Amino acid sequence: MPRPRKESLPGEPFPVVGLIRAARRRADLSQRELAKGAGLHASTVGRIEAGELWPSLIAFRKIMGAAGYYLTVVDDDGHVLMPMSERRDQELRDGAERRYPSHLDLILDPRPGEWWADQYGLARPPETFLRDRARRDAQRRRSQWEVRVKKYRNDPEPPEVY
Repeated sequence: MPRPRKESLPGEPFPVVGLIRAARRRADLSQRELAKGAGLHASTVGRIEAGELWPSLIAFRKIMGAAGYYLTVVDDDGHVLMPMSERRDQELRDGAERRYPSHLDLILDPRPGEWWADQYGLARPPETFLRDRARRDAQRRRSQWEVRVKKYRNDPEPPEVY
């Protein structure tokens, strides 16, 4: 019994099969050459191109890299998403050796009033983050407005955040 094809349609957001085939053809590589460069079996590349096998992200990256292409992430407007940089010099972690969540804006060496537990008289940590999401978002809007005046020239000035 034949397996159903998993080939992405052109309108889908991530047409894996078509991207791999196009990259291989532009690089002028055979399936065997591409597979050898990616460290995969030629039959694996063949099955992927036939739509019988869906590659993992790691396999997809290896295949595209062997053809001379690299992955980027863009939003709907075409802006490239840059990865968050790791601070190798400090490796910021909390007291339980966990990384801080990436959606939080870290505050290094907080001043009085910047840490949520200042009101309780607790000792201030070497780093913290803003817990109040509404305040965080207001600060981000204000900062964007101040830095990108040209972009927001006709927008009203956002309120000051205290």
